[in-house]
Amino acid sequence: MQVEEVDPWHEGAETWRVLRAYFPGSVETHSLVQNFYFGDDLMLHRHDYNVNIAGGFGGAQLTSNYVQANDISLPSKRRAYTRGPDNRPILAMLMVTIDISNVSFT
Repeated sequence: MQVEEVDPWHEGAETWRVLRAYFPGSVETHSLVQNFYFGDDLMLHRHDYNVNIAGGFGGAQLTSNYVQANDISLPSKRRAYTRGPDNRPILAMLMVTIDISNVSFT
């Protein structure tokens, strides 16, 4: 796997740092190239990928509502949207909703 930092992304008044990951073909994942967006809080705010199993369209997963579980922070809310030609999520095209609660690690 290879990673590199690419141009920052401006989201409203915030600027997110973008880490691009290149996955080897031997790893089962959405797509071989994915972008991860991190805010000043160093938390993941967005995850972009192509949905290769469904024709390769762009997806943008927004993450929020971080919770603590055994001193590990994780987003309890994930929303995956189709990504438009301007690289922004199309909020009217929600694909997946994930809500996590009662988390603990043993």
